[in-house]
Amino acid sequence: MNIFLYELKSYRKSTLIWTFALVSLMILFMSMFPSISKEIDEFKKLLEGFPEGVRKALGIQIDSIGSLNGYYSYFFLYITLCGAIQAMNLAISIGSKEIREKTADFLLTKPVTRTKILSSKVLAALVSLLLTNIVYVISAIIVANLVKVESFSLNIFLLISTTLIITQFTMFAIGMIIAVVWSKVKSVLALSLGVVFAFFMIGMVAANEEAGRYFTPFKYFDYTYIIDHAAYEWSFLVVGFTLITVAIALSFIIYNKKDVHTV
Repeated sequence: MNIFLYELKSYRKSTLIWTFALVSLMILFMSMFPSISKEIDEFKKLLEGFPEGVRKALGIQIDSIGSLNGYYSYFFLYITLCGAIQAMNLAISIGSKEIREKTADFLLTKPVTRTKILSSKVLAALVSLLLTNIVYVISAIIVANLVKVESFSLNIFLLISTTLIITQFTMFAIGMIIAVVWSKVKSVLALSLGVVFAFFMIGMVAANEEAGRYFTPFKYFDYTYIIDHAAYEWSFLVVGFTLITVAIALSFIIYNKKDVHTV
């Protein structure tokens, strides 16, 4: 069977599970919006009780929390966290699956280049992430229109939602480097969680420092800036796409040169 189709089929179950999880989490948070909007003054007072540093770390903006896009941006950080785990899990699985299942030497003796093998795996994983995002965004738009209490900017809503796939691609690229360098992984999920939460914690610490934002994909997008300007910050967008390109290119170079341990 074609490697791409085989890999895409093997990701089918996990893609469905992660898509369901992301959509369910979004619905859970969105369902609270009508009630919160009715008691927005009390909700703002509650948030004002948090230290300013905590509010910045969690992406809480009291001025805009009453609008649908402001509320959406507040909990979207946790959607992104789950999506990042999905992407990292896929990336690390790519380089470690054949080692764990002891089929690497069998696969690489086939009349197909290493570049072809890795390209097919990467493409299948990226298509899985893309499908997840398509379903999520469509679901989010439908739910947003059901729970809205007043009109909202669909453009800003889509800009916030699109940051999910960009962050996922960035985390996927980082995971690719880990996968090809450190192939002997006993637990893919444990390593994925460790790496993602490490970047997440860096984001919490770097929330108050502009320079610190460059060290974690979770802070490449400032939702307050997106809401105010209906655009992304180009410097962080460039850093993100550069990181994706360089990381994936290095992954191919390392994968093509590394020794493969036989069974």
